[in-house]
Amino acid sequence: MAGEPVNVNEFQELARQSLPKMYYDYYTGGAEDQHTLKENVKSFRRIIIQPRVLVDVSKIDMSTTILGHKTSAPIMIAPTAMHKLAHHEGEVATARGAAACDVIMGLSYMSTCTVEEVASSCNAVRFFQIYVYKRRDITALMVHRAEKNGFGAIILTADTPRLGRREADIKNKMIAPQLKNFEGLISTEYVSDKGSNIEALAAGTFDASLCWKDIEWLKSITKLPILIKGVLTSEDAIKAIEVGVAGIIVSNHGARQLDYAPATISVLEEVVHAVQGKVPVFFDGGVRRGTDIFKALALGAKAVLIGRAVIYGLAAKGELGVKQVIQMLKDEFELTMALSGCCSVDDITRSHVKTEKGRFICRM
Repeated sequence: MAGEPVNVNEFQELARQSLPKMYYDYYTGGAEDQHTLKENVKSFRRIIIQPRVLVDVSKIDMSTTILGHKTSAPIMIAPTAMHKLAHHEGEVATARGAAACDVIMGLSYMSTCTVEEVASSCNAVRFFQIYVYKRRDITALMVHRAEKNGFGAIILTADTPRLGRREADIKNKMIAPQLKNFEGLISTEYVSDKGSNIEALAAGTFDASLCWKDIEWLKSITKLPILIKGVLTSEDAIKAIEVGVAGIIVSNHGARQLDYAPATISVLEEVVHAVQGKVPVFFDGGVRRGTDIFKALALGAKAVLIGRAVIYGLAAKGELGVKQVIQMLKDEFELTMALSGCCSVDDITRSHVKTEKGRFICRM
């Protein structure tokens, strides 16, 4: 690709050129037919922005507050696994990029840098994402380490009792490296004769018995607020409120778990309506443009999480790439706000977008 990237999508090509095929496929791939993977992005294109004109937009304020933390924009870095496969500095580079852009970083349970390394690298606000292992003492220890090292919240991923079938990883015989967070606790180097070692790792460690009553156990071992990630229905949103979570992340795991699950933007509003403002709702899945951020906020999200786009920036240019990707999205979002007649994130309302369903009703 000639010249510097001018949008986030162009970072994907730079990442493809930088990474071994096995790792590029790992980051980009989805489950099975990858229908949901495609729909996560395509569904945004079916939402139309309805701008307001003749509004004084000489000053735009993108800042917001997330669980009490002031941040420069309604953008968080999604917790994604094994950043050292993308760049030798791994999650430390990602955290520094987040700090420079004044956005919150989600650190993955499956990170290749330790909790302590990331915490000491910079002053970014950090949330810690967890899976619950069969050995719950290990999960409890990880939660305590995050709390001790100044993390601001726990993100419980709830959609992974088993790993989705990621066929590119199976073909490539994807290798699961030893993860430093678990050294001396449990081996994360699994070998499978059926393909993906990542799948073997998940099967050997993840607790498939995890259910709603276990939220009480998690609350008993930490004082940190708990966000539940992986909610796609109003029914589960209501259950999440009942068990006392501090927030909900609408997510289909980047379309890496259940193929033909709905695109997240298509169910965001359903979840928001079910929650009725009792806790903040965050959005994860398919964000590639500032207009996508605007659309998610108009449909009720408090903020969006950015996953693959950050990985592409990290793979292409390390910490600088992370900063460039976040800044591109912030710049696009600010422009969208101005052109839509919104001076602050609170000005973005449901009336600023029209969904496919809304257009259908209007034609009736």
